[in-house]
Amino acid sequence: MQIRDLEAGYDKKPVLHGVSLEMSPGEIVALLGPNGAGKSTLLKAIFGLVKATRGTITFRGREIQDRNPSDNVGDGLSYVLQGSRVFTELSVRENLEVGGHMLPPNEVKARIEEVLLLFPDLRPLQRRNAATLSTGEKQMLAMARALMLKPTLLLADEPSLGLGPRLAHAALTHLRDLNQRSGTGILLVEQNVREALAVAQRVYVLRLGRIVLADKPENLGPEVLRQAFLG
Repeated sequence: MQIRDLEAGYDKKPVLHGVSLEMSPGEIVALLGPNGAGKSTLLKAIFGLVKATRGTITFRGREIQDRNPSDNVGDGLSYVLQGSRVFTELSVRENLEVGGHMLPPNEVKARIEEVLLLFPDLRPLQRRNAATLSTGEKQMLAMARALMLKPTLLLADEPSLGLGPRLAHAALTHLRDLNQRSGTGILLVEQNVREALAVAQRVYVLRLGRIVLADKPENLGPEVLRQAFLG
């Protein structure tokens, strides 16, 4: 994926100002930055939930900045929204079935089995109502549902939000394992900087709607990151 000179915002109020970044197929890229930097807005613009007012987003050789989310899902994009969002009135299995709604009916069951291999803790919970799950279990379910269509690129918006240190580590480890086992590329927005640096191959820092730093995690010491976050 390549993003060039992207501008986007809400109700004519710009949030992103000339953002450019790129990621290779199968790569984990972390997008870091202070609150209000525009990280979630960038994911929404990629997915089609926020319209770009300028610039291009190229995915799998095609410009997608003017496409709607359903077209992007069909082309291999998936999005895990911030806050462990699941259908609480449905069971765990029904949530997974909804995630596979674009698959032929005879393929849904097999795909659920594949996803449960990635998230084995969900297997005994399949008949449970999603409203009864813990925060960590809901996060796993949200990621599992997003993977039902075998996305090429997963957009993950703060998967550790609301989790304690142990579960936050587990959530980011799940993403790394997913990447290694399936080759799914991941663009990760994350406030837990240390955990994000541990799983990413490349890092961008966004501040006030602009990319202010792009580097490999091993080159980003505390002082470098502090300067990038605070300016």
